[in-house]
Amino acid sequence: MTTKRVKEILSWYSSDNPGTLANLARLLGHGRLGGTGKMVILPVDQGFEHGPARSFATNSSGYDPRYHFELGIEAGCNAYAAPLGFLEAGAAEFAGDIPLILKLNNSDSLYSNADPCSAVTGSVAEALRLGCAAIGFTIYPGSALRNEMYEQIRELAEEAKAAGLAVVVWSYPRGAGLSKKGETAIDVVAYAAQIAAQLGAHVIKVKPPTAHIEQDAARKVYEKEAIPVDTLADRVRHIVQAAFNGRRIVIFSGGEAKGKDEIMSEIQGIADGGGFGSIIGRNSFQRPKTEAIDFLHEVMDIYARV
Repeated sequence: MTTKRVKEILSWYSSDNPGTLANLARLLGHGRLGGTGKMVILPVDQGFEHGPARSFATNSSGYDPRYHFELGIEAGCNAYAAPLGFLEAGAAEFAGDIPLILKLNNSDSLYSNADPCSAVTGSVAEALRLGCAAIGFTIYPGSALRNEMYEQIRELAEEAKAAGLAVVVWSYPRGAGLSKKGETAIDVVAYAAQIAAQLGAHVIKVKPPTAHIEQDAARKVYEKEAIPVDTLADRVRHIVQAAFNGRRIVIFSGGEAKGKDEIMSEIQGIADGGGFGSIIGRNSFQRPKTEAIDFLHEVMDIYARV
């Protein structure tokens, strides 16, 4: 049964058809956090994005796509997100065991470009064939090629919603116009969340923001309005506000592999700031399964307490 909190969240998406709302409810209702309005998603697109050894050599079980299905299921994640090949390798065996998100665009790290643009590597039809609840798509606000990505997700989101699927957008500022620090600057990440919301995302994934302010024009406003940015909770609160005043689901990436204490401190800050959850890949699947499950349970427990 759909909880009061999930029904409240679904009410924010009143333009969507019953199929899309049902799939959004699947994402919100599954796993250990089911019904709370919080989400922890397992994403495994790193093999495509960073290469197999960098992604899976630390825990060689990860070379097998089925391992990630098992991890997401046994940990009680809300969903499992991956590119076409990984989902095809386990979707039938684990049908119905965990909601799936097909990542529709990906890039590799064999060629470096100051202005990134991922290739479209999947389709809405394939997401439906695999029984997915949603599609996923990465945009790079700040890239010279951003307009191409915006047009791609507009078309794919329209098709997905018409077919009853939810839309998850990875919104990662990156490009020649931004400094490295600017990619996670509070003003830039808030802008990225706003852009994803304006593009029609149901769920928005961004990186945890720093207190750095990248844009001079934005700095004047942040200072004039005394927008709090000192703590991670302050910054997360502002990002959620930027996503239609909290009326869009905003979750935060786990980022590069780091120590457990640092991760849990970050998760606590996200939870305290009203973030809807986390999408954690390398920091979970690069651990042995038992350790990874305990790790993910600890993350979920933080969100469940708030």
